[in-house]
Amino acid sequence: MTKIRTALAGQSLGDRIVYRTVRNIVTWFCIGWCRMRVEGKENIPKEGIFIAAPTHRSIIDTPITSGITRRRMRFMGADKWWKNKWFGKLLTACGGFPVSRGTADREALKRCIAVLEEEQPLVLFPEGERKSGPTVQPLFDGAAYIAAKTGAPIVPVAIGGSERVMPKGAKFIYPKKVYVIIGEPIPAPTGANPKEQREAARVLTHQLHARLQELFDEAQRKAGA
Repeated sequence: MTKIRTALAGQSLGDRIVYRTVRNIVTWFCIGWCRMRVEGKENIPKEGIFIAAPTHRSIIDTPITSGITRRRMRFMGADKWWKNKWFGKLLTACGGFPVSRGTADREALKRCIAVLEEEQPLVLFPEGERKSGPTVQPLFDGAAYIAAKTGAPIVPVAIGGSERVMPKGAKFIYPKKVYVIIGEPIPAPTGANPKEQREAARVLTHQLHARLQELFDEAQRKAGA
């Protein structure tokens, strides 16, 4: 775990400048090109750790999510993107951290926990890979498990309209409206022992799914999707 923390820690002045610059560019692009609107920014904790849990319909959901707060957040990505040294440094500065394709789930969870233990907010797409359609797919328990282990609240984020902007396989970003709704933080589950924690995490996953569907329906409606 110590090696993982060392690899994930770096938040130099240069990293902060790069992150802020790239975030501002992509955010203003989304506002100008996609008429992006964000509702509920007051629900993002101003300090302390949290897990942002967005819906996932497009590759642009990652840069969209970076624009919901001025705080620097961390994003998990396939390690293949770090094969080029300089591009890898850029990704790291932009908040990314690598996870090996085919890595056991517990190893990925350890890296996510390490990020939060370094007092860095985490973005985790609870549906996993990109999905399609208006229904929030069954969620993985990872976000709730990590919340239980770290005490981090989960912030549900619904991104409406992004699938029309850049659907899976698209080569072009279409000028369609995006509407983002940030829900109130859901407290981390508690339990006296691992069994109780696992059960609390399952309950939280169901709660998160219901809340994301409610917010996603509203975000899709406001995006005209």
